[in-house]
Amino acid sequence: MIEVQQLTKFYGSHAAIRDVSFKADRGEILGFLGPNGAGKTTTMRILTGYMPATSGTAKVAGFDVFNESREVRARVGYLPENPPLYPEFTPLAFLDFVARINGVGRAQRRPAIERALDATAIADVAGVPISTLSRGYRQRVAIAQAIVHEPEVIVLDEPTIGLDPKQVIGIRKLIKSLASDRTVILSTHILPEVTQLCDRVVIISRGLIVADDTTDSLTASEDLEHVFLRVTTSDVADDEVAAAEHAEAAMDEPLAATAESDESNGEPDGSAADAADDNGGEG
Repeated sequence: MIEVQQLTKFYGSHAAIRDVSFKADRGEILGFLGPNGAGKTTTMRILTGYMPATSGTAKVAGFDVFNESREVRARVGYLPENPPLYPEFTPLAFLDFVARINGVGRAQRRPAIERALDATAIADVAGVPISTLSRGYRQRVAIAQAIVHEPEVIVLDEPTIGLDPKQVIGIRKLIKSLASDRTVILSTHILPEVTQLCDRVVIISRGLIVADDTTDSLTASEDLEHVFLRVTTSDVADDEVAAAEHAEAAMDEPLAATAESDESNGEPDGSAADAADDNGGEG
């Protein structure tokens, strides 16, 4: 259902992802993992047609993401980390809107909406403004918009973030049920969630795929947390070093500005004093 080959995306001179390749079959839940800034969201946005790649190929249900974008979008449901819900809409009105822009015909629209409402267990709040719903219900509405046009591929970015334990359990059961006849890509930082839900795991670090195997194979001799830390250790270590250097530089800036002013004028001028106050004088 999904075939990605040597996908690369540059932002200026920075490569967000480099030669990314992986596959996912029908009925499979693929866990897509990586540290912050590793390239997960970039990859998902390319797969869902939100942005082009610099090079490489990606196919969804046999259709090329770049040359057959309309066909791909009709077959993909996307839940971004911050779903664009319209608070003044009711779930029913919102799903009707999403179904129409996804090309669901008038005769099929109502049944499709009812199936999405039932699948996400939000039929009881279908006529209530989204602004009044709890975080868990809003997340269910967001998932409903991703499946209302009955896509063959569903891409979920952090679907359980910010939910309480009971809501998390409900969303996990929903995701499991969605994969019965679809392909699901699940991106999350909650590693036990991946172990419970996913058939296959792909880990990306610094824009490169560093692990790609079935969940059972990856966790045969160690748990997923240890696997993740082992294959992304250099990434995490480099980030910690960079953060420490940045903090040290920030602490030195007020002293450097004051010293420079002392040398040139004998005393700090107003701007240097202000800079010292702004950067840490209060601390």
